[in-house]
Formats: sequence, structure tokens, C-alpha cells
Amino acid sequence: MARIYQAATMGEAHIRIAIVTTRAEADLLVHRVSSWGLAVGDALWFITRSKQDATVCVFPTSVGMAHVKICFVDTSGEAGWVKPHPYKGKFAR
Repeated sequence: MARIYQAATMGEAHIRIAIVTTRAEADLLVHRVSSWGLAVGDALWFITRSKQDATVCVFPTSVGMAHVKICFVDTSGEAGWVKPHPYKGKFAR
């Protein structure tokens, strides 16, 4: 399950992400869910305010510094990896 915490500094983050506006730019299409139970796999994120509850800490950064480029989508059916990526499986530890 992907329980995501947004780190305050780049040093405490596991993965650096860039939020892009178009699907064509993205590596991963992400849908935000409202509960832990719905956060399945890499693409359905429950964003938590507690670092202890998180499976991964992310830090938003520029496209050039990011490990993964994400685009938020409206439905869970649209969410998922756009292409093979080395970080596949890293969000749902």
C-alpha cells in the first residue's frame, strides 16, 4: 500500500518526485484515495501527515532533480505506470 508522507527536506525523502501537468510527461499516473485500505500498489496514494504511518517519504522537486515524474488523475482506473521504470514497486513497500 502506498501511504505517502511529504518530507520537509530532500535529505529525509526516499524518493524525489516532480509533479507534472500532462500525462505525456509522467512516469506514473497517481490517484489520491481517502483511506489506507484503498491505497493499493504504487499508483493509489493515501497522503498522511504522520511520517511514522508512511510507507515512503517523497520530496517534490524540479523535473531535472526528480527520480519519478507524476501526474495526478481523477479516477483509480487511470492510475498506474506509464512505462517500465526502475522505481516500480518502491511506493508500496
